[in-house]
Amino acid sequence: MGQTIRFGVSLNSELLEKFDALCDEKSYQTRSEAIRDLIRGVLVQKEWEQSDKEVAGVLTLVYDHHTSDLAQRLIEIQHDDHDVILCSMHVHLDHNNCLEALTLKGPGEAVQKLSQKLISTRGVKYGKLTLATTGQEIV
Repeated sequence: MGQTIRFGVSLNSELLEKFDALCDEKSYQTRSEAIRDLIRGVLVQKEWEQSDKEVAGVLTLVYDHHTSDLAQRLIEIQHDDHDVILCSMHVHLDHNNCLEALTLKGPGEAVQKLSQKLISTRGVKYGKLTLATTGQEIV
């Protein structure tokens, strides 16, 4: 890890007030830690824009398991791309609804393609891919 360098940031008072309120809301101890997190977030987004770079993420799906053949179709899609799926967790939310969380890792394009295929499967009520990083590019 490199040395810590101090630098100044100029903001108008209204923007600084909003930033300080955000820091309080998110429980940041210092403005510096909040700025570091914002920068890391942009760097992770940049990783995802490079489709050949290895990325990580979590795909959340919610669906009614009573929907005809839906669970089987989701499993078949997952088996087709098993090399991108590190782990899956299946939770019974209630008698009808299930939540599935898939931890994914691989080339950005493959992760996004699999996620979209699962999210768009007929019968899935909700799906969202949450971007993460392998940590290799982030300091």
